Amino acid sequence: MLELGNLILNVPFMQAPLSGYSDYAMRRLALDFGAPLTFSGVMLAKSAAHPKVLRNPAFMPHDDEHPVGAQILGADAATMAKAAKALQDAGYDLIDLNFACPVPKVLRRRRGGYLLNEPETLMQIYDRVREAVTCPVTMKLRTGFDHSRRSYDNFCRIVSEASERNVDALTIHGRTVEQKFTGDVDWDLLAKTKNRFGKTTIIGSGDLFDPQTIAMRLKVSKLDGVSIARGAVGNPWIYEGLNAVLKGEPAPARPDLAEQAEVIGRHFEGICRHYEPTAAVRYFRKFLIRYSRLHPTPKKAQKALLAAKSKTQLLAAIEECYVSSR
Repeated sequence: MLELGNLILNVPFMQAPLSGYSDYAMRRLALDFGAPLTFSGVMLAKSAAHPKVLRNPAFMPHDDEHPVGAQILGADAATMAKAAKALQDAGYDLIDLNFACPVPKVLRRRRGGYLLNEPETLMQIYDRVREAVTCPVTMKLRTGFDHSRRSYDNFCRIVSEASERNVDALTIHGRTVEQKFTGDVDWDLLAKTKNRFGKTTIIGSGDLFDPQTIAMRLKVSKLDGVSIARGAVGNPWIYEGLNAVLKGEPAPARPDLAEQAEVIGRHFEGICRHYEPTAAVRYFRKFLIRYSRLHPTPKKAQKALLAAKSKTQLLAAIEECYVSSR
C-alpha cells in the first residue's frame, strides 16, 4: 500500500511522468498491466496555465484512467500555482512539482533541478501550489545539484522543510542533477533519508528495470514506494511482474511473440487516435526501439520495425517479426 495524501494505492509503485512518452496510450497500457497510478508527461507551468492549451485533448485526462497525476515545471510560484489549479480543475487527481529535471535548457531557465540550489524559492513554489489546490501535492527531487557539501545541505534542508509542511510525498531520484542518468544510483542515501524522515512518504527512483531488482530495492531501503520510469518504456509487463514478485510469486516468463505483437499493436492503435498515421509511425519509433529488446533477435526486429514509413508498412513489419516468424 502507498499513501499519497487522500490517494491510497494498493501496491507500492507507480508509473513516473515521462516527457515525450507517458501519453494516454502508454498510461492506459500501464493501468491494464497493474500500475495503480500513472502520470502525464511533464508540462511547462506557463503552458498548463493557459486555457487554450488545456483544451487540447492530448493534455486532458480520460475518464477511464483515474487516478492520474500531472507534473509541472516552472520557476515562478504564481504561475505554478495557477497551472496546478487549472490541472486539478481539468480532472487530474494529483499535482507533482518537478525540481529534478537535469536537461540543460531547463537548467538555463532556472527550472527543474536548478531550484535545488535555491531552497527558499523552491519551498515558496510548494507553498503557493499547496494553497491553490485541494488534491495531493508531491515533489520530485534529486539528491542534490552536485556532490558538493553545500548541495547536500540544500537537499537536506528541502526534505526537512517539506516534511515539516507534511508534503504528501517526495519522489527522489538517487543521482545529482549534474550526473543526469549516468553513474550509480545512491540507494543508500535514499534509505538514510527515509530513516531520518520516517513520517514522510518517500518514493525512490532510478535504474528500475526488472521486478526482482525493484522488489529488492524496496525491501532493503524501506522506502514507501518506487516510481518506474525508463524501465516501463516498451515494457508494460514490468508492472505485472512486480505485482507477482511482491506477492512472493515468481515473475512471469518473458511474453511470447504473439503477446508482444498484440501489445505493440494495441499501443500503436492508441497513438493513432491522436496522430495522423505517418506522424504516428514516426512518434512510435522510440517505443519500438524498446519493444524490440524483448524479441529473440532484437537487432533484426528493430531494423525491420524502424524501416517502416507508413502505418501499412509498420503493421506488415509487426506481422513479419512477431507472427510469421513463429
